[in-house]
Amino acid sequence: MIKQGINPYKQASFSLKNRLARAIWGVVYVLFFRLSPRPFHGHRAFILKLFGAKLGKNCHVYPTAKIWAPWNLEMDDQAGVGPNVNLYNMAKIKIGKKAVISQGSHLCTGTHDYTDPNFQLFALPIEIGERAWLCTECFISPGVKVGDGAVIGARSVVIKDMPDWMICAGIPAKTLKPRVIEEK
Repeated sequence: MIKQGINPYKQASFSLKNRLARAIWGVVYVLFFRLSPRPFHGHRAFILKLFGAKLGKNCHVYPTAKIWAPWNLEMDDQAGVGPNVNLYNMAKIKIGKKAVISQGSHLCTGTHDYTDPNFQLFALPIEIGERAWLCTECFISPGVKVGDGAVIGARSVVIKDMPDWMICAGIPAKTLKPRVIEEK
């Protein structure tokens, strides 16, 4: 998807087809997605699916969530993307069943090779495990996998994989303690 071996100062890093698809998505986003009433999750899911997103049952994506490329989004059943979340998905972002991405979080799949004289753009996928919770305003770096059941504390910066069923937080995020769910 990203052109390799080019000089991005002289030519686009993406194909014309990709840029046109994102332009059309941008118009649809502004007119039909962003302006939709907050409880219309099914309506927004339908629009995302029209643009190639793979969504399970009862997914919730809030109208202020920003999605760079819906065709690079996969969400399992009952996954949620909160208000003002930014899914900068040049590569695939997969969100597991019942996972929650809280308000203001930023999942970024794209970065640059700062050792390359052309500052080459590249992208790596992000995977969020089942029942994981990214708390308010987290940043998830390209290529990161957040494990099943993991909790990432508010405003954490995740630059490496986080283990299953652990509470993690900080800049950079570190494992703090196990996540234990108490049955009531």
